Amino acid sequence: MRPTGWTFITNHGLVLSYIYHNPDHTAREISNHVGITERTTHKIISDLEEAGYIQRHKSGRRNLYSVDPELPLRHHTKKDVNVAALLEALTAEDIVETLP
Repeated sequence: MRPTGWTFITNHGLVLSYIYHNPDHTAREISNHVGITERTTHKIISDLEEAGYIQRHKSGRRNLYSVDPELPLRHHTKKDVNVAALLEALTAEDIVETLP
């Protein structure tokens, strides 16, 4: 079976998770980790900020981010699930990968 190129987690979800765990990283660091362009990362950050999922704060020349984990997911079938549940699930995966 050959891979089709799709994934379960969107780039928006991956960027949100990365920002949650690394609130002081730059768009370049985020894009390198997620595997998308810096321009796409800036667009996703703007989308997340506009929707209220993240807030951007300036510290000198750097941006610092905070995530609102209490907001619901956007899909109409998952409105009863908040962002914290998604972030916990993604974090649990990271923990499993580091177990011996």
